[in-house]
Amino acid sequence: MEEHRKLKTLLELLMYLSSGIKYSLSQIMERFELSDRTTRRYLKLLRDAGFIIPRPTNGLYYIDKTSPYFKEISELLHFSREEAFILKRAIHSIDNQNLLKQNLINKLYSLYDSPGIAHTLVKLQQPHNIHQITQAIKNKNKVVLCGYRSANSKGLKDRLVEPFDFTTNYISTWAYDLEDQRCKTFKNTRITSVRILNEPWENEALHLMPPIDVFRISSPEQIHVKLQLSLRACELLKEEYPLAEEHITPAGESSFLFETTVCGFEGVGRFVLGLIHEIKILEPIELKNFLAERVTEFLN
Repeated sequence: MEEHRKLKTLLELLMYLSSGIKYSLSQIMERFELSDRTTRRYLKLLRDAGFIIPRPTNGLYYIDKTSPYFKEISELLHFSREEAFILKRAIHSIDNQNLLKQNLINKLYSLYDSPGIAHTLVKLQQPHNIHQITQAIKNKNKVVLCGYRSANSKGLKDRLVEPFDFTTNYISTWAYDLEDQRCKTFKNTRITSVRILNEPWENEALHLMPPIDVFRISSPEQIHVKLQLSLRACELLKEEYPLAEEHITPAGESSFLFETTVCGFEGVGRFVLGLIHEIKILEPIELKNFLAERVTEFLN
């Protein structure tokens, strides 16, 4: 078992140092949870195997591309720019609610553990932020979400949080908001930058994820809804919210029933208003009242 763990660490170290990024001894020790002595021994083993790891003049280690086996290893472990582009396009062609997509992203991210691979995994404006949050979660550190664009206040504000997880496919970050003292999701596309603080979590016991409904609304609130959909409404619901499909059943020719539990009326209400002539609300009456109030507010 010990030999298996050692081999695994060596292979991971080989990939880590072949990424094109230079790392300090302390970074390697922290990444692989190794002592100074063990880290130096592993570096020597890689040198003895034929991989050129230059003696660091600036304190940073990496595998030189002139190493005898570098080309073969590089072809196995890394993507060319064209391959990375094709892979990125293929990954993002999968719907954001597909769990297989998230599993693929998680495996690639854990394999490379580098900000560079994030360009293949998330939208181009997000990779550094995702990497920063990932590191903070791993090390249980607080972060500042700098310049977060709130949909409610419509302004930019720094948010001091304890991040602890991501929603499906890194769309949002789950975090404990220190100011509001509760768990929230923060859209990753709305974060300008992330600053990791040298401060550990203080509220880990409160890091709880409330349910998320098929409309991607999160809340402890649970409300049963039942809608009658036209064929058009049914197809649009499945396209816009793929997780809704398992809650749809046929109810006659070109008619369908959608029955599920939602976390408030915001998500389902927005969908119903967009197709108001294609949907009939069967339950609950409170949803009708909610929409009536919204329409009245709008008209006034």
